[in-house]
Amino acid sequence: MAVTVEDLSAGLARVCARVGLGALSLAPQRLTGGAVMESWRFEAGGSDCVLRRAPSLAFMEGRPYGHATEAALIEAARAKGVTAPEVVAVLEEADGLGSGFIMRALPGTADPKVILGCDDPDGLLRDIARDLARIHSLRQSDVPAGVPVMDYRAAIADLKAQFMDAGGDRPIIALGLKWLEDNCPPEVEPVLNHGDYRMGNLLVEGSALTGVLDWEIAHFGDRHEDLAFGCMAVWRFARYDRPALGLGSIADYIAAYEAEAGVTIDPARFRFWTIYRTVWWALGCLKMAAQWRSGADRMLERVVISRRTSEQELDLLLLLEEDASEEERGRPVVLPDMSCTYLGEANQAEMATAIAEWLDTLKDKLTGHDRFQLAVARNALGMIAREDDLLPYPGDYLLSEALLVGEKSVKSSGLLADLRSSALQKLSADVPKYPALKAARKKWLGEE
Repeated sequence: MAVTVEDLSAGLARVCARVGLGALSLAPQRLTGGAVMESWRFEAGGSDCVLRRAPSLAFMEGRPYGHATEAALIEAARAKGVTAPEVVAVLEEADGLGSGFIMRALPGTADPKVILGCDDPDGLLRDIARDLARIHSLRQSDVPAGVPVMDYRAAIADLKAQFMDAGGDRPIIALGLKWLEDNCPPEVEPVLNHGDYRMGNLLVEGSALTGVLDWEIAHFGDRHEDLAFGCMAVWRFARYDRPALGLGSIADYIAAYEAEAGVTIDPARFRFWTIYRTVWWALGCLKMAAQWRSGADRMLERVVISRRTSEQELDLLLLLEEDASEEERGRPVVLPDMSCTYLGEANQAEMATAIAEWLDTLKDKLTGHDRFQLAVARNALGMIAREDDLLPYPGDYLLSEALLVGEKSVKSSGLLADLRSSALQKLSADVPKYPALKAARKKWLGEE
């Protein structure tokens, strides 16, 4: 349910009065980011608070648990020493604000650009490992009923169902799904997984961890899943060369975690969950477009994130090609020649570029979430403009089907080279500044 700032203020005033937070003294301001839930900062009774809410009640349908359970999870984590925010109120129907809860604001920033420039990345990485170990110390008796326990095979089957619902026509994702089915490890004693433990959901002040945010997909499962997720290429941002959250080496991260948790991490399980979560996030991006189409959330960022699927396809191929033969890994990658010059009337790419350039003139006139949305809009127009440099990219259902059933694989003659070529083309149109793209071009094409 969309609300105006006025309606939001009125609803927050009712909540604050109900729980004794005091009078609302600063109107709510939408925080930037947040690919799933909305976040609004406001002041009540002299304290800074943050409202976390769903964009609509329809958006909560099908989720394993609601915001009341998420709030209780956060409080349970705080009791274990995790630097999680204090929850002060869970929204009720009479508040008129939909589904969500209110937390006391914590110091620090979640902006990866700022965090990755900190003075002591090694110390921060140890803080992050420490808190993750504390999260993993939670057991089912510590949290409310209803927090799911992951069944590995069922989770893979669910990803496969999502893939088919989205058309079942992306060969690299199909390749990843088949690999997961063939390499699923035996289940281990489940621990509480945060589920989204990565740069962007961590608050940092200076070089110290000050908050762990966004607990909405916490579940019980393999500790390796949380560890691997934060080390995916997408969460390193500009520091592709520092695979552990953009801060340091995976070896240092794991060593700090092992020292805190008193366990030994299995490299094979770590690789499995890295590939699993890469497929998971590829499908998470892909279905953002469906959420926009359905009307559950018409935020512009949804359609743009859907195009980030190609980031994960490239990352997935870099992970899976390790299983190909030396001959296939050494096969040259051929990209099409797109060097022709168009001399007629303005084409679609030029019109999109012109609009993006005009939008850029408005940047200094906007603040907060509006400025963020303007940047998202310019990214969308850039994708449209660059598509003219991309050969038609239809989904390949037949190849995907062959990969899913094991009729073809990265060991098939010439297939890896073809998949590399298509991954490079698609990502060059979608997100040309993605750091892994440069690394892939160097590895596959020999570019410096």
